Amino acid sequence: MTKGEETRQFIIEKAAPIFNTKGIAATSMSDIMEATKLSKGSMYVHFENKDVLACAAVDHNMKVLSSKLQAELSQGKSATKQLYAYIDFFSNPINPPLIGGCPLLNFGTEADDTNPIVKEKVNSAIKRGQQLLTSIIEKGISDKEFDPNWNAAEFSTILFAMLEGGHLMSRMSGNNDNMNIIVQTLKKNISEKRI
Repeated sequence: MTKGEETRQFIIEKAAPIFNTKGIAATSMSDIMEATKLSKGSMYVHFENKDVLACAAVDHNMKVLSSKLQAELSQGKSATKQLYAYIDFFSNPINPPLIGGCPLLNFGTEADDTNPIVKEKVNSAIKRGQQLLTSIIEKGISDKEFDPNWNAAEFSTILFAMLEGGHLMSRMSGNNDNMNIIVQTLKKNISEKRI
């Protein structure tokens, strides 16, 4: 990386948790300047405005989340273990994998009616998440681990939505009680599909 690319990446890495915690609208360039200790001029050399930086921060948060998730999934040697690892990865919203909580939920809620670019980034990430879950289940079916009649895409949607909903409920209540119920229910549903 060139010096300029390093500085740009440094800004993104410092900005990403701030945007994920405060939201795009509530984060100011002053917040980023304070975190990076860079001048306003330096900031605008690398990002023409806050929206460009916010989009880069959204991408960074999604990439970090995906990398951490993939590291967990790679430990599972069976489809069941991978599904459980996926669920476990998201099972503690009070102490989430990323500072500020789930970026899909945070940015998706904020961008729903206000930012079509971020909305599409979140929508794409949701689709990738569902496809990942579907492919794990389909592999489990082909390996004769799961019931061949299990609708992989349908359950992937249910699993994804339940975890996101549980994340919201837990963050609002300040405890993981609701998520614990969801985790137990999802794992029970998976175990019932095992052959």
